[in-house]
Amino acid sequence: MQLNKDKEAVGPMFDSIARRYDFLNHLLSFGIDKRWRRRAIEIISDVCKNPAILDVATGTGDLAIAAAKADPRTVKGIDISEKMLELGRRKVMEKGLSDLIELLKCDSENICFPDNTFDVAMVAFGVRNFSDPVKGLSEMRRIVRKGGLVLVLEFSKPDGSAFRSVFDFYFRNLLPSFGGFFSRNRKAYKYLQKSVMDFADSEDFMQLMRTAGLTRVKQERLTRGVATIYTGNKE
Repeated sequence: MQLNKDKEAVGPMFDSIARRYDFLNHLLSFGIDKRWRRRAIEIISDVCKNPAILDVATGTGDLAIAAAKADPRTVKGIDISEKMLELGRRKVMEKGLSDLIELLKCDSENICFPDNTFDVAMVAFGVRNFSDPVKGLSEMRRIVRKGGLVLVLEFSKPDGSAFRSVFDFYFRNLLPSFGGFFSRNRKAYKYLQKSVMDFADSEDFMQLMRTAGLTRVKQERLTRGVATIYTGNKE
């Protein structure tokens, strides 16, 4: 399957699965995605006090909402899927966070904020959907202030050959089947599976971050490497 990462195609695809997206994320990751997001916010809290945060490719706003634990001044979330954003805004309102969090329709590779606006730019499970990952990372670097943090939470290839074999089987076979059944859009979950399996990780992804101009690039492997948090700074 050839991946189509044209924004004109990706936006409508995520619109089509928006209603079941949160349920399926938690089901297909066995709920561990919540723990990964919490760890990402812990890292931000350790290095930034009262940050202004941008959540890129925010989807339904899970990471933006989790960021409220970092005692931020403000949190903005951007995405190209209006249906995802509608669900996210509803969640933000239900949690009483409307004064803190604002979700906007905006292109992650042409971010609609001026240079040096935020202390942190973060993205969870979104970079692999960028048509040009380096451009997206460069935009995240652009909108953070000098010394600011860029954080990426993304699926990666697990450590250990036996565990990786189980992971590969799950992602190649079970994820598209379960996701397609519950969302009624098997094509979308086949795309998501391919986007995970084909995307750069570990040192390859860290090199993409350096190419985007980020420094002090580091990674923290999670759940035996099923996911990884990458961080870099703007000098």
